[in-house]
Amino acid sequence: MDTVTSQPWVVLVEGPSDKAAVEALARRLGRDLDREGVEVVSIGGAHAIGKFVGDLPDDARAAGLCDVGEVPAFTRALESVGVGPAATPEELEQLGFYVCDPDLEGELISALGVEGVEEVLERSGKLSAFRTFQKQPQWRSRPVEAQLRRFFGSSAGKARHAPLMVEALDVDRVPRPLAALLARVGEGGLGSG
Repeated sequence: MDTVTSQPWVVLVEGPSDKAAVEALARRLGRDLDREGVEVVSIGGAHAIGKFVGDLPDDARAAGLCDVGEVPAFTRALESVGVGPAATPEELEQLGFYVCDPDLEGELISALGVEGVEEVLERSGKLSAFRTFQKQPQWRSRPVEAQLRRFFGSSAGKARHAPLMVEALDVDRVPRPLAALLARVGEGGLGSG
């Protein structure tokens, strides 16, 4: 029989692509986040973190992801609602918030490698659009990883491709922040016994 805890988890992520990636990885790992009492919420940007944490019910535990560039916003906001202090990515992790460098798409691109990401783009029908994007003068001389991050942030759609990249990953190559977050919310969650 499943162990039931009175403290559900709320996973707070910056945007829809992060939410899609977390949910896709959970499915790949055979986890049913709903059954476990884990809700993944897209907060609409890092600066909303304080409001969302401050509005959580007393019985909920918070965890989440943030981009490395948003660490100061996260730490200030969490401290302002009485969670913290946390001045560094390591201290944020102790509170359950894992830092992606530079962001989750960057972590996924690094884990898959350029060739793996291009295979995802080919399967989604976006590889030729990416090749056209690469020819733009302002992007020609940039590293392919930077081109991919920008491309996902534009017409390709991060929310569409984040779960596709997660599905293409070998499970032993999952980016550390994403793996650590799911491990954290697996601790003592509903149905984890």
